Amino acid sequence: MRINLNQGAQEIPESGRTKNSSLASADAQASASSAPGEDSTQLSGTHIQVQPLVAQALQFPEVRQEKVNALRQLVESGSYQPSAQQVGDALFDHMLVSPAA
Repeated sequence: MRINLNQGAQEIPESGRTKNSSLASADAQASASSAPGEDSTQLSGTHIQVQPLVAQALQFPEVRQEKVNALRQLVESGSYQPSAQQVGDALFDHMLVSPAA
């Protein structure tokens, strides 16, 4: 058996070469875009989604903790018993003010 030393190395198929050269190119661009020792940042689009939520939260009235605590004590002691009319009115008012889910 004879070995031919003049035969070149096998060539990589074109599809494999394109993918690897693209990755190498992207890595080279990433390392070239920021100098060594410099910080870089990339923002996502999440802040755009959060801004309307913050605006919505700021529209809610401030919680009056004294009233909340007083009502909690009444409920826990069993002495808070609203009428059916009060409950219905509160639900109706809430449906008018709250956006549909």
